[in-house]
Amino acid sequence: MLPQDEVLAGLAEVLRAVAGLDPAAVTPDKSLAGDFGIDSLVMVEVVVAAEDRFGVLIDDDEWSRFKTVRDVTQYVEQATTP
Repeated sequence: MLPQDEVLAGLAEVLRAVAGLDPAAVTPDKSLAGDFGIDSLVMVEVVVAAEDRFGVLIDDDEWSRFKTVRDVTQYVEQATTP
C-alpha cells in the first residue's frame, strides 16, 4: 500500500502534467470537475497517466465515479495494497 501523502503528491504531478494544474492546489477535498474544470476527455488522460505512475489498472466504471481528489487517491491506495 502506498502512503496517502505519496499518492497525493503523485496525483498532483499527474494533474500538473496533464491539466497544467499547480500541484500545491491539489488537495483531497477539491472537486475534479468543479474546482479544476476537468472534463471527461481530460479525465481519460489523467486516468492513463495515473495508471502508468502507480502501476494500477482503473476500470472504466470506477473512474467515472471519481468526483474529488480523495476519490482517486483512495482508489489508488486500495489498488496498491498487496
